[in-house]
Amino acid sequence: MSLAPTVSLPGGTAMPQLGLGTWPMSADEAERAVPTAIEAGYRLVDTAHAYGNETGVGKGLRTSGVPREELFVTTKLNAEWHGVREVREAFVQSTRKLGVDYLDLFLIHWPNPAQDRYVDAWRGLCRLLDEGVVRAIGVSNFKPAHLDRLLESTGVAPSVNQIELNPYVARLEPRAYHERHGIVTQSYSPLDRGGALLREPVVVAAAERLGRTPAQVVLRWHVQQGLTVAVKSSDPARQAQNLAVFDFALGPEELAALSALDRGEGAATDSDTFGH
Repeated sequence: MSLAPTVSLPGGTAMPQLGLGTWPMSADEAERAVPTAIEAGYRLVDTAHAYGNETGVGKGLRTSGVPREELFVTTKLNAEWHGVREVREAFVQSTRKLGVDYLDLFLIHWPNPAQDRYVDAWRGLCRLLDEGVVRAIGVSNFKPAHLDRLLESTGVAPSVNQIELNPYVARLEPRAYHERHGIVTQSYSPLDRGGALLREPVVVAAAERLGRTPAQVVLRWHVQQGLTVAVKSSDPARQAQNLAVFDFALGPEELAALSALDRGEGAATDSDTFGH
């Protein structure tokens, strides 16, 4: 068993570069998947209130037998808690379901711009960070314009922005913005959806040359560029394969060929609807 390397978040918190995503898992599925992932070497587990599986994730964390301080637990708050005081209630509810007394990373799940309360939610997260009950704070599905408002209003940049990102949706503009402002980019749906990406000739060819799976090739594309990843699998064999991407490298031409699959920005992240 080998652990994923870590990246340092602002404030010094070490976050594993690759972790287990749990969307879409039921609570029962998460309860079974989390311990097998941790046994394989995962230390980051990502969930959200909206996934409806925090209770199952928490049971899985406890079943694993790995001490809490060795795990990195991420969850996300919903639009109904976009307010300074409301964020605290979201924290209480999520930690209770997870069976933990602190969070390693707490994210605003969507900006929900029509509601226009995400800046107040960010202020609430900043308070929790100051109190030490969360180790790092961030956002998900935020565009640069949303991030600009957070910075202008509070002067505090998120540690992480978790966005849909894969070779089909390479998100070059947000990634450049994140780099300028010291924000770590975390990819969700890193293998795309539906399997088409894993059948791309350039992916298949690289997998054949390297003796790896197509999924490993795509995940290597992420980590080799310094991206962090939350990848979902409830199958123990695939969980182990997905983590085994730190002992090989894509060549420059392979990296460029995968990047050339980019189709544009993908899903609109200013929607008020829940997509991940």
